Amino acid sequence: MWKLKIAEGESPWLITLNNHVGRQVWEFDENAGTPEELLEVENARAHFYNNRFVQRHSADILMRLQFARESPLPPLPPQVKIESTSDITGEAIKTTLIRAIRFYGTIQAHDGHWAGDYGGPMFLMPGLVIVLYVTGALNAVLSEAHQKEMCCYLYNHQNEDGGWGLHIEGHSTMFGTVLNYVTLRLLGQGPDGGDKGAMERGRAWILDHGGATAIPSWGKMWLSVLGVFDWSGNNPLPPEIWLLPYFLPVHPGRMWCHCRMVYLPMSYLYGRRFVGQITKAVISLRNELYTMPYEKIDWNIARSMCAKEDLYYPHPLLQDALWAFLHKVVEPLLLQWPGSKLRERALMTVMKHVHYEDENTRYICIGPVNKVLNMLCCWVEDPNSEAFKRHLPRVADFLWVAEDGMKMQGYNGSQLWDTAFSVQALLSTDLLDECGPLLKKAHSYIDKSQVQEDCPGDLNFWYRHISNGAWPFSTRDHGWPISDCASEGFKAALALSQLPRDIVGEPISSQRFFDCVNLILSMQNKDGGFATYELTRSYPWLEIINPAETFGDIVIDYSYVECTSAVIQALAAFRKLYPEHRSQEIETCISRAVQYIQNIQKPDGSWYGSWAVCFTYGTWFGILGLVAAGRTYEDCSSIQKACDFLLSKQLPCGGWGESYRSCQDKVYTNLEGGRTHIVNTGWAMLSLIRAGQAKREPEVLHRAAISLVNSQMQNGDFPQQEIMGVFNRNCMISYSAYRNIFPIWALGEYHRHVLRS
Repeated sequence: MWKLKIAEGESPWLITLNNHVGRQVWEFDENAGTPEELLEVENARAHFYNNRFVQRHSADILMRLQFARESPLPPLPPQVKIESTSDITGEAIKTTLIRAIRFYGTIQAHDGHWAGDYGGPMFLMPGLVIVLYVTGALNAVLSEAHQKEMCCYLYNHQNEDGGWGLHIEGHSTMFGTVLNYVTLRLLGQGPDGGDKGAMERGRAWILDHGGATAIPSWGKMWLSVLGVFDWSGNNPLPPEIWLLPYFLPVHPGRMWCHCRMVYLPMSYLYGRRFVGQITKAVISLRNELYTMPYEKIDWNIARSMCAKEDLYYPHPLLQDALWAFLHKVVEPLLLQWPGSKLRERALMTVMKHVHYEDENTRYICIGPVNKVLNMLCCWVEDPNSEAFKRHLPRVADFLWVAEDGMKMQGYNGSQLWDTAFSVQALLSTDLLDECGPLLKKAHSYIDKSQVQEDCPGDLNFWYRHISNGAWPFSTRDHGWPISDCASEGFKAALALSQLPRDIVGEPISSQRFFDCVNLILSMQNKDGGFATYELTRSYPWLEIINPAETFGDIVIDYSYVECTSAVIQALAAFRKLYPEHRSQEIETCISRAVQYIQNIQKPDGSWYGSWAVCFTYGTWFGILGLVAAGRTYEDCSSIQKACDFLLSKQLPCGGWGESYRSCQDKVYTNLEGGRTHIVNTGWAMLSLIRAGQAKREPEVLHRAAISLVNSQMQNGDFPQQEIMGVFNRNCMISYSAYRNIFPIWALGEYHRHVLRS
C-alpha cells in the first residue's frame, strides 16, 4: 500500500535548508493496509478507470483516504442544500463553511502545508524514464510498484483514439503518443500488450499520423538520447550560444529562466551527441515507430517535420532559415578542429551552469524537465559523480500517486502557493475558533519556507536575480523566487502577524518583511508590470526563435496581470502596517503597476490569465489589484468593464464554468454542456464582491453562492472537476487544492460582505 511521507529525507545524499519541511514523497509497503483499506483503494481505482473518459482528473483519493485514517473527520453539522435565493441565511452559509473547514483540516499535512496532485502534463514522465533507462538506474530508482503505477497511469490516460495528449484532458498528439508509448515499452510492456490492446492502438495512432519523424523538437531530442532518432534530425542547439556576450538580446541569460534552464542541458547533450546504449528494446522501437525502415529515413527532412496535431506555435520562415544555416554551415565547423576546441569550451561552460542550478536547488531544479536533463548531463560527464548520486533521491520529490496511478508533477509540488491561498481563504471566514489550529500550522510552514539568502557568487555571472526575502512556489529547498508567490506568501504572513500569538504563534520579524519588500520592488519591469521569476531581460520579438512547436510565449519572461496584481495587493497590505517604510517607492511602484493593469485590459473588460483558466482567473486578479490600490467601481471604468464581463459569463445555474480551451484559443469558452465549475465560480464571486456587487445587484451573488453550497459533498469536501491550471498557453496542470480553497474563500467573503452588508 502506498503512503505519503511528509517532511522526511533519510538518504545521506539529500541536502536541505529547513529539515525537509514541505517535502512530500510516496513510498510503497507491500505489507501495509488492512483488507478493508486495500478494498477502498481498489474501488477508487476501478471507479476512475470506468469513468476515465468522462472525468480525466484524479480526485486525490489515496491521499484523502490516508489522511482520513491519520486525522479522522470530526463531527459535522448537517449538510445544507438551498433551493432558491429566498432560502439563503447566514446560518446556512456558516454551516457550509464549518463543514468545509473541518474537512480541509483533515488533509493538512503535519508540517502545515496542504499536499496535492500537481500533475497534468503527459510529457514529463517519459523524460524521467528515458534518463533512468539510459543511465542504468531504472530499477534502482523505480521499484516494481513504481513502474506498475506508472503503467497504470498511462493506460488510464490513453485517449479513446489510442493516442495520448500533451496533458490529461488534451487531444492526442504525436509528442504525447510517441513518448508515452516509448515509456511503456521501457517499463516492460510488450508491443502487443497493455490494457485491451492499448499498445497496438497507440502504435497504430503513431503510424496513421505519419510516424515518429513528425514528433516535435523536444520529442526528437528525447528519442535521440535513447537512440531511436538520429541527432542529425534535430535542429541545432549549439552550446556556444552561452559564450556570446550578454549585451546581445539572444543571449540565453536574457531568456525566461524555465526556457534557458531546459535548453541549457539540452545544448550539452546536443553538443556531445550523446546516445545511450543500443539495446534490444531500442532496436525494436526503431522498427515500431516509423512508417519506413529506420535506415532509410531522411533525417534532414525529418528535422523540420511536426505533426499538425502538435503544431501550436509554427516556426516562422526566418527560424527555419536560421536552423538550416546552423545545421549545414556552423555545426560542421564546430565538429572538427579548430572549431572543436570552441565546442569543448562551451560544453565546460554549460556544465558549470548546470552544477550551479543543481546545487542552489538542492538537486530539485527549477522544474521536472531540466531536473532529469541535468541529472543525465551529470551522468554523461561522470557516471560515478557525487552530483548524479545527489540527483537520484530527488526524483521522488516529483512523483505523485493517486487513484489514476503514478505521475510526474510539474514541480516538486505547489506547497507554499496553496498554503498562502488557504490562509487567506480561512481568514475570510472569520471563524477563528474553527480555523485556529489550521492557521497555526500553516503559519509555521510559511515561516520555515521563506527564502533567507541570495544564491552565492556573482549573480550577474550566473544570470540570477536576488532571492532573499522571497517565498517560493513549493519549498525553501527549491528556492527560486517568484513575484506572485512571494506576494501571496507575504500577504498571508502579514495577515497572520495581526492575529493573537496564542492562536498562530510568533509573527515573522519585521526585517524579513522588509526583505520581501526589497525583493518585490526590485522585480518591477519598465512597463510597470511584473514578470514571474525575474525582470524581463529581452524583447518579445525574440519569440521568433521559439523552437518548441507545442508551447507559446516561452522565450522571455513577460509581465503578467496575476503577478502585477499580487504585488499591488501585498504592498498595499504592507503599507497599512508599516506606513513609513520606503513609502514613496511603494507608492510609485503601485501607481505604475495599476497603469500597467489598465493598459493591458482587453476591450471586453477581461484580463487574460496566463497561469490558470483563464479569463475568470485573470479578471479576478485584475479587479483585486485595482481595488487594493484604492480604485472603486464608481470611479474606475476598468473595474466597471471587468464586472460587466464577468456578469455576461454567468450561467443560468448561477455559477461560472470556463474551459481550458480559453487558454489555447484566447477566446472565452464555456465548459461543454454549460457546466459550472466551483473554482471559476469562486474566482468570479471574489471579484464581484470585492468590486462592491452587493450594493448594486446582490442577486447574482446569491445565485452563485447557492451553486457553491449545493456542490459540497457529504463529508464537507468539494468535488474535483476539470483541470484549472495552465502554463505556456497550451499545457494544462493540476491545482488540486483549488477545489477546497476557492469555495471556502468565496463563501467566506460572501458571508462577511454580502449577507452582513
